[in-house]
Amino acid sequence: MLLFVDNLTNVDFSFLDPQRGLLGETWLANVQLHGELDEQGMVCDFGTVKKLLRHWLDTELDHRLAVPAQSPNITIAEIGDQWDIQWEFGDDGEFLHTRSPKDAIALVEAEVLTPESVADWCIRRLKTLFPESVAQLELTFTCEAIDGAFYHYSHGLKKHGGNCQRIAHGHRSRIDIWANNQKCPLLEHQWAERWRDIYIGTREDIIAKPQFGGLGYYHFAYTSAQGPFELTLPQRCCYLIDTDSTVEFLAYHIAQTTRAENPDKMIRVKAFEGINKGALADA
Repeated sequence: MLLFVDNLTNVDFSFLDPQRGLLGETWLANVQLHGELDEQGMVCDFGTVKKLLRHWLDTELDHRLAVPAQSPNITIAEIGDQWDIQWEFGDDGEFLHTRSPKDAIALVEAEVLTPESVADWCIRRLKTLFPESVAQLELTFTCEAIDGAFYHYSHGLKKHGGNCQRIAHGHRSRIDIWANNQKCPLLEHQWAERWRDIYIGTREDIIAKPQFGGLGYYHFAYTSAQGPFELTLPQRCCYLIDTDSTVEFLAYHIAQTTRAENPDKMIRVKAFEGINKGALADA
């Protein structure tokens, strides 16, 4: 017998890609359970499936930085209650360095992170948590179908009371823009290109601007309720703003910047943070 739950939940996180570097992502989680019927006539109670899986994904993957622990491009050191990680990516010798509390990092036992390899890692940890009636667990991750422009961004919200304070977590987000009350795909795609695979950083969090191999880097750092965070990455991978990078501030920034670049147009922006949530701003 087969039990399935499509679009059970979604996870917003960032991960390390061998070419693109730091990549913000949002995946939908879908699950299938194979097994015999129990005394209730069920493979497993839907309530148990939803509660267990959502809690585990929220705790172990959501709002974390996922790193491919078996990649030859990575160096991982344990320093007290933190992970110190250096990641080489691309073809030009660029790197990323971060030091974060351990619960901000997901060490995935894989060489490359894909929806399939991350799902396999999750399954190995999840399958022991289900009752004996469940003989096999299948988990797949899919992306939201977006008919239009979107971007991948990573950020950290040092003032947030929850897991958004982690310095490198992210989202795959849709963007809708209207100019003089008309939907404007051109402006949407301009922002999607501007923020393609970007880290959105707050200027006040920059503590250094080092040079490595002739390339400029930003070194971000702050201490929040969960502990000290640091992140160093190439300047070309960053977009700097003067505020925190909440979706409210991002929508406002896009609207104001777009209006300044198009002074003859009234602008409305609907900026998403992951799936089905975000902020509206007018300029």
